[in-house]
Amino acid sequence: MLRQALLVASRSGGARKVVETAPFTGDLVRRFIAGETIDDAARVTSDLTSDGLLVSLDVLGEDTHDKGHAEANVQNYVELLERLGAAGLGARAEVSLKLSAVGQTFGEDLALENARRVCVAASSAGTTVTLDMEEHTTVDSTLRIVHELRREYPDVGAVVQSYLRRAEEHCAELAYEGSRVRLCKGAYAAPAPIAFTDKEDIDKSYVRCMKVLMAGKGYPMLATHDPRLIDIAGALSVLDERDANTFEYQMLYGVRPQEQRRLAAHGAQVRVYVAYGREWYQYVMRRLAERPGNLRFFMRALVGRS
Repeated sequence: MLRQALLVASRSGGARKVVETAPFTGDLVRRFIAGETIDDAARVTSDLTSDGLLVSLDVLGEDTHDKGHAEANVQNYVELLERLGAAGLGARAEVSLKLSAVGQTFGEDLALENARRVCVAASSAGTTVTLDMEEHTTVDSTLRIVHELRREYPDVGAVVQSYLRRAEEHCAELAYEGSRVRLCKGAYAAPAPIAFTDKEDIDKSYVRCMKVLMAGKGYPMLATHDPRLIDIAGALSVLDERDANTFEYQMLYGVRPQEQRRLAAHGAQVRVYVAYGREWYQYVMRRLAERPGNLRFFMRALVGRS
């Protein structure tokens, strides 16, 4: 119930005003957000890659209903990728792109056109793009755009959310040679006929999906902070005879940083999802909804400032 409430709050203008103006908000945002500018993102990326970690950068600004805002988001990505290329970070840092940030509200054609522009910039920087998965209503559209972009940019990453009942089916369709697939639990609300709502069911779905991806020919990107799921992933890598460079773990910036470095020190590939920008509200609220530990951090900040 609390998770659902937080997800509803992520869409509420009234809740947004309360959170954004609260005195404890600065601590909360700094926990999960690298900063507001490209300079902030570049600094964090340099620090993480120096520690042997990989990075996926998200320019915050999702769910836009303004074409001018969508165009500005594209330009922000292009500028970021030019910066990564100039710094020689393309081999260690990619970008994650939400199609709702670049015009998906206005139809697939605009979203595809704008995503292609980001892919062009990524290719020039020596890196690639992963298309984030968002609301359940956009899954089919997002996968169509992934497949279309892969005609020219085959390393474009796809995302599957295990809370959706069709997740295992999507994994089976995507587990082919050269296919990069991020598996996550999902941080959006969806009705019961479409999504699992019980944590245990979501976890079981994650394991089923992970088995499909690890046994397949693609490149799994396992996005989880759950110690049990990380252990299962390690066991599957042995069972499926996967070398460490044929899959990776992914974790959020600000969540279990010591575990990120522990895994990397043991030879695993670990990518940190780094978000930056001023449009942080929806992103942070979903992080609170995902893990009880994140919510405890939020409450400690609230109590400490009250």
